[in-house]
Amino acid sequence: MRRARAHKAAMSDQELLVRTESPALPQGRSLPANVEAEAAFLGAVLIDNSVIEDLPVGLRHDHFFEPLHQRIYERVLTLIDRNAVVTPVTLKPYFEADPAMRELSQEMGGITYLARLTADGHGLLAPRELAQQIYDLALLRQLVTVGRELVEGALDTSQDTSPKERIEQAEAELYRVAEGATTSSEAMSFKEASMGALGLVQAALNSGGKFSGKTTGLDSINEKTSGLHNSDLVILAGRPAMGKTSLATNIAFNCAVRYMADQAAGIEHSAGAPVAFFSLEMSADQLATRILAEQAEISSELLRSGKLTRDEFQRLSFKSQELHELPLFIDDTPALTIAGIRARARRLKRRHDIGLVVVDYLQLLQGSGRANDNRVNEISEISRGLKALAKELHVPVIALSQLSRAVESREDKRPQLADLRESGSIEQDADMVWFIFREEYYHNASRPDMPDATSSEEQQRKYREWEERHEQLVGKATLIVAKQRHGSTGNVPLHFQSEFTKFSSPATRDYSDYE
Repeated sequence: MRRARAHKAAMSDQELLVRTESPALPQGRSLPANVEAEAAFLGAVLIDNSVIEDLPVGLRHDHFFEPLHQRIYERVLTLIDRNAVVTPVTLKPYFEADPAMRELSQEMGGITYLARLTADGHGLLAPRELAQQIYDLALLRQLVTVGRELVEGALDTSQDTSPKERIEQAEAELYRVAEGATTSSEAMSFKEASMGALGLVQAALNSGGKFSGKTTGLDSINEKTSGLHNSDLVILAGRPAMGKTSLATNIAFNCAVRYMADQAAGIEHSAGAPVAFFSLEMSADQLATRILAEQAEISSELLRSGKLTRDEFQRLSFKSQELHELPLFIDDTPALTIAGIRARARRLKRRHDIGLVVVDYLQLLQGSGRANDNRVNEISEISRGLKALAKELHVPVIALSQLSRAVESREDKRPQLADLRESGSIEQDADMVWFIFREEYYHNASRPDMPDATSSEEQQRKYREWEERHEQLVGKATLIVAKQRHGSTGNVPLHFQSEFTKFSSPATRDYSDYE
């Protein structure tokens, strides 16, 4: 979009008029901007550099409308970052060769434009309000751009793009505007990246050296993985009846409860977060019933049948009231596409600032339909989309996944990476791959007939051996960390209460029984 500048013959002290003509706008209309406010704000900064330290918004150079103001503000930030005092005098050497600066200075009779910015100091009266206005107008200009591109895209029927995809693309652009992001991402300096890394280390120190990411609520997992890290895709896989959904529900609940507790305690940097749970297999009320059963420690079978004592019902009712404000948002819409999940997650991020996304489960998601009935390609598209979602929202994403039946045909039932169903791209895209394994389940399936008085000694011995092994395995589960991009692999011991579908960390740290 081309800008045309029109200068008046006589300019007032803080005046620089910039008119923008665009064929995409109605005749006589211009993009929303207040160049005088930009000049006044820059003048305030040049008079008092500390103004920048107390802004209500993260003002960047590209939020300014006038290109010269963009260059001035960018240079101001660079010098302040070097602990230099920024004044019109210290800025002058950087702009002596700037054509726009020379032109304006000549029009002002030799007085430099930088000096004119600080002439009356009006900007010091309300620098925060000026910064907010500059930022808001920049967002409005981005909205104009998104709207123009949306109209142009909708009018262009030459491309094979469905209206639904157009809407999802528009939602993505609007989300970026709502987050104050630019239309194109920029490279991050090593300084910015290293400061982020130090922030993670600081978070680990604050947790007592235990973990730096979002909590799973399970100490044994936190110790192994350092928690759930932003932008990471975690694949949680297992065969049916291993407890994938139970573990995911436990983690989602624990993370949301930690956030709620930290908020009540006034803790600013919580290890928890609001959670979005996309359940493509179970309904929202089924998940809520499961969570209430876990927390009230009442058998889910009793809940479904209604065979509760008065004490159990009171305990359930109390727990329900206690969790009324739990920041756990359940979306049970069936047959969602990967694009649909991303659009819904963006809305939840914008409205509730979610910090963890759980998807149950990956194989029930649908792709864009471009895979031409190739399920492997479709699963690849879905796993890439989930990783992109984690990076876009800067949150960890836990996606549950099925395993192939190859596990059942082996003598050793422990899952391996090769057992991930339908696509090797799941392993490739994931930052962590977890397998949940309960040997108790397979051992129960091999239970021999209970001996009686007529049974042989061999039958009685086999049953005693089976029973002894059963006592060793009951309630034990293992989380196999098969891949961890930023750490080691290995086994994590867990305790499983099957009647409540509840996982917890074992009281003992003797892992030998879980290997």
